[in-house]
Amino acid sequence: MISKLIDEYATGAEKPLRAIEALSPAELDAYPIPGTWSIREIIIHLMDSDLVGTERMKRVIAMPKPLLLGYDETAFAKNLFYTTTDAVKCARVFQLNRELFVDVLRKLSPETFDRTGVHSENGLESLKEFVEKYNQHLEGHLVHLYKKRKLLGR
Repeated sequence: MISKLIDEYATGAEKPLRAIEALSPAELDAYPIPGTWSIREIIIHLMDSDLVGTERMKRVIAMPKPLLLGYDETAFAKNLFYTTTDAVKCARVFQLNRELFVDVLRKLSPETFDRTGVHSENGLESLKEFVEKYNQHLEGHLVHLYKKRKLLGR
């Protein structure tokens, strides 16, 4: 069970970069569904979220019941220049971060995945739950991203 979760996490590493292959800057910045993020903004969000997630998981692994702070993804997108940040670089950072962290996950004992941290918004969460959550988070955003690609004729 745990090895399957880790394999899914590892497989996700290259998905954002593949999802934006051959897209022009105009396509990355288009809003084919009004009121939602552009493809560029989705990629930057995925990178930021995964970096935050990795930090949370490291705390759960290394510390006894650490406090894990939530963050405002809308404030990140608004105040951290998501509309002008390089999407390809962010997809590469996402990929490298996952590739590096999967090495850590594969070295852990199965019992380590039962370790927990206290999320400031969600309460007690285990390492296993975090891996599941970040797998689902990626896949959920990729569904939206590919829908936008389709609307752009890509």
